[in-house]
Amino acid sequence: MKPTRNIAETRTPDGARFSLHEHEGEYSLKLNGSQLMSSGWTVSEVMLADVACQFRKRPAAPRVLVGGLGLGFSLKRVLELVGDKAEVWVAELLPEVIEWNQQFLADLNGALLGDKRVNVFAGDVYDCIEQSGQAYYDAILLDVDNGPAALVQAGNARLYSQQGLVLICESLRPDGRVAFWSADPEPGFLRQMRKVGFSAEEIEAKTHERAKRAANRIYVGERRAT
Repeated sequence: MKPTRNIAETRTPDGARFSLHEHEGEYSLKLNGSQLMSSGWTVSEVMLADVACQFRKRPAAPRVLVGGLGLGFSLKRVLELVGDKAEVWVAELLPEVIEWNQQFLADLNGALLGDKRVNVFAGDVYDCIEQSGQAYYDAILLDVDNGPAALVQAGNARLYSQQGLVLICESLRPDGRVAFWSADPEPGFLRQMRKVGFSAEEIEAKTHERAKRAANRIYVGERRAT
């Protein structure tokens, strides 16, 4: 068995160690040594894009925001779904992750950052949403934590607050959709989403195709048309 290669690492704003690894052709991202995502386990990342882009009426030129680049699998799926006229933003807090995708992961999904439809925001996804203005996006995908109560970055708490949910809701066009990835069930989060004006539902997601049960959750909200 080949050893795991530590390809690159950096520090998050909170001081945690964030690293990229390769083992027998599969890549993974780890936080303080604990795996966050892997190129071999992508079912829920793809599903995140599928449910976020499940529009009632498909826009001719959809605007989509992907919060969290990671290994690029949600971005890849979005680009497969939205057509040639789409405008797709990717917000990534760590500039090193963007560089890793371009330098080490070009043969995985990194080359997608050069797609003419893709715009990269190197910074906090909350700031990206705030700067975009109201009724800008048709879909927002958020995979920046292990869930509303299991934060990778403490600063992300504002995304899941009432103020953050209102900001997200207002940044969506009528019937626009947001999808949050969560490692575990967060039943109280549905109530929060509905309180600010979303039609919301919880969707079960497997970690990988051979998994016997669904461990992860995706929380989907649709902005109610007024």
